[in-house]
Amino acid sequence: MGVAGAGAVLALADLNSPLRAPLTLFFLLVAPGAAIAAALPGVDPLSRAVVALLGSVTVNLLVAQVLIATQNWSVRGGVAAIAVLSSLSLLVPLLRHQSDHERR
Repeated sequence: MGVAGAGAVLALADLNSPLRAPLTLFFLLVAPGAAIAAALPGVDPLSRAVVALLGSVTVNLLVAQVLIATQNWSVRGGVAAIAVLSSLSLLVPLLRHQSDHERR
């Protein structure tokens, strides 16, 4: 996740680096994919990876479509939106896991 975080930092800070594009792309695929995979704990690993990848692409396309439709398109805005959505999506399984432990 450190590599993905570096991609987000490079994109949000608007730093010129030859690694900016590939690391940002990696972040855009990994962040929503990790959040989706975390929400599927009982699924076998191959199915979980496929669903996470397809969900990640879907989230990215929906964010891009919303940004274009509202005429607010920017790379930094897209990366920020994906970061916020992924963070919020990751909190749901963590909170569910914590509440399960408290019930036991």
